Amino acid sequence: MALILLMLGKVIGGFKMENNDMLIRLRYALDIKNTDMVEIFKLGGIELTKADVLKVLTKPKEDEPVEDEDFIECSNMMLESFLNGFITFKRGKQDPKPGQPERPAITNEHVNNLLLKKLKIALSLTSEDILEILEEAGVLITKGELSALLRKEGHKNYKQCGDRYARNFLKGLAIKYRG
Repeated sequence: MALILLMLGKVIGGFKMENNDMLIRLRYALDIKNTDMVEIFKLGGIELTKADVLKVLTKPKEDEPVEDEDFIECSNMMLESFLNGFITFKRGKQDPKPGQPERPAITNEHVNNLLLKKLKIALSLTSEDILEILEEAGVLITKGELSALLRKEGHKNYKQCGDRYARNFLKGLAIKYRG
């Protein structure tokens, strides 16, 4: 089954982007240092050492078995915690409003939509900024399409963000921030 999905990914023009791959691309695009990665995870509520961060940022080779001591898989919860920590890292800690929890609740939202939303907040991007970033990577979408990607899951106009948009958004960030 995995071979079929792998072949299908090659035919369609891409692979399923794993959470570890997203972190690797995000770290590269924004030139985040390893020590900052440790701090961001900590701000998001996850204690990792610098060695652990390097294991999360390791991409296993396709044809080799993954050794547990060489690789830490980034779960959806871990990625969301990182993104929450990244918001705090970039914008500072905010005092919760009365009745609001201390930390944002971990959602079960599609990870690519979450990536767009959280990075939009962390980097103080407008919708126009996101459209420009995607355009830098060669992807043209309308404001309406972007709005659908940024909506809350369950909204009638919500649209799930595909790997192509997420991958190209990270590519556009690299172009914008690394020039």
